[in-house]
Amino acid sequence: MGHVKLLATSTSPPCSRIVWALKLKGVQYEYIEEDLAKKSPFLLQCNPVHKKVPVLVLVHDEKPIAESFIILEYIDDTWEGYPLLPVDPYQRAMARFWAKFVDEKCLLGVWQACCAQVEEQEKAVESALETLKILEKQIEGKKFFGGEKIGFLDIVVGWIPFWLNALEEVGGMKLLDAESLPLLYEWSQKVISYFQFGRNYMLSLAADK
Repeated sequence: MGHVKLLATSTSPPCSRIVWALKLKGVQYEYIEEDLAKKSPFLLQCNPVHKKVPVLVLVHDEKPIAESFIILEYIDDTWEGYPLLPVDPYQRAMARFWAKFVDEKCLLGVWQACCAQVEEQEKAVESALETLKILEKQIEGKKFFGGEKIGFLDIVVGWIPFWLNALEEVGGMKLLDAESLPLLYEWSQKVISYFQFGRNYMLSLAADK
């Protein structure tokens, strides 16, 4: 396998997913911090359709891969070692289903609650909390969404322990605590130690720019 580059930004949950996946797989790569306010010619060349990060670039073959879910599956299919998706076809399908739910319902709902006007925020917070409660049911009786080990869905949901507190503070709201979402709260505490190294790595690289 040729040299790998990752075009990303340290403030992006989808980008962090790729960092975590590469670390779990033990893949060596070059991290390139992108300024989305002034996108580099290399990023525009690698992702001319959406013009956004993350992008994984296989330098030897000159093959760029965009979109975080697609990149995650490519990483899992390409590199042996730590499995991200379940082996069972049904479980794989369910992981993909809930990953899409997380991005289209949970993450979007939290963002809308954070940005809502004062008179609309209570309703937006209730809606976001409802989607998080639906997600929480998927971890009932399990240590992680992936079972006994962190898997594909844990990586996708990894924005919760690292970015939700900031969104709550900015939006003047509270969604995740031991009372309202006990299982999801417990999961978030366990997963932090697994993912902290990836986020710290990205932030350190961004600080050096």
